[in-house]
Amino acid sequence: MGLLSRLFKITGSVELKEKIQNGALLLDVRTKEEYESGHASGSVNIPLDVLTSQVERVKKGVPVVAVCESGARSAYAARFLKSQGVEAYNGGSWHSF
Repeated sequence: MGLLSRLFKITGSVELKEKIQNGALLLDVRTKEEYESGHASGSVNIPLDVLTSQVERVKKGVPVVAVCESGARSAYAARFLKSQGVEAYNGGSWHSF
């Protein structure tokens, strides 16, 4: 496991891809501009800076895999969502999906 994975507690991409195939929400927390320049198919964009005010868009009872560019913002998003009672995982870079 790489240094970034250990630092940001990134869960294995195979496990997370299975979760997404089974109905988990792939949540891209990058800015709108970053998202529009390229994103994973089927992902939903809620930028990290507005996630706290739009947390109701994330369905409770559905796992969430948060992604960004490097794994830092998605780690923060996953921690926040967990604090709100959402089953959430840090998926790291959106390029993995």
